[in-house]
Amino acid sequence: MLSTAGPTAAGAGTTALVVVDVLNSFFHPDCGNYYPEAARVLEPIAKLLETARRRDTLVVHAVERHRPGLADFEQPKLPEHCQIGGLDSEYVDGFAPVDRAREIEVPKRRYSSFYATDLGLLLREQGVQRVVVVGVKTNVCIRATIQDGFAGGFQMVLPREATNSNRPHLEEASIEDVSRYFGDVVDLGAAEAML
Repeated sequence: MLSTAGPTAAGAGTTALVVVDVLNSFFHPDCGNYYPEAARVLEPIAKLLETARRRDTLVVHAVERHRPGLADFEQPKLPEHCQIGGLDSEYVDGFAPVDRAREIEVPKRRYSSFYATDLGLLLREQGVQRVVVVGVKTNVCIRATIQDGFAGGFQMVLPREATNSNRPHLEEASIEDVSRYFGDVVDLGAAEAML
């Protein structure tokens, strides 16, 4: 269920924006995980990034990174993707981290941005309680990140317009599960007010 109000609007200093996998792998037609619908999330994500930067909100770019030539448990399930040094591991133009202390990259090798990374530690050290998660894909990396964040004690927020998938039935099921069990699904305006 989509909420327009959100849990609370005021969250200065206790909210972080986590931007998941805004990489060429999903957005560039020459890359293995490309799907055209992904482009619909770029404008909403850009708006949230601009707001977070203007308000000095912590921004974390959680990005998939795989080492070429080495065994990787995830790779057999998917097309080869996000290989360090390749086109598909590069940020979509205009979405790379900017040079400021409160904007960082957290590389990940699995779907969840929390699994085997220092994201949870980083958020706790910065006093973050609420995490707004945007990016792709809703039913894979977004859902895994939200579920793990919830399990770690964070209030998880999913702005509906800032995520999608090329599997609409799985996207809708994931959004329902997030709303029922793991966090709040809100509209873009509510998410922006939280940053």
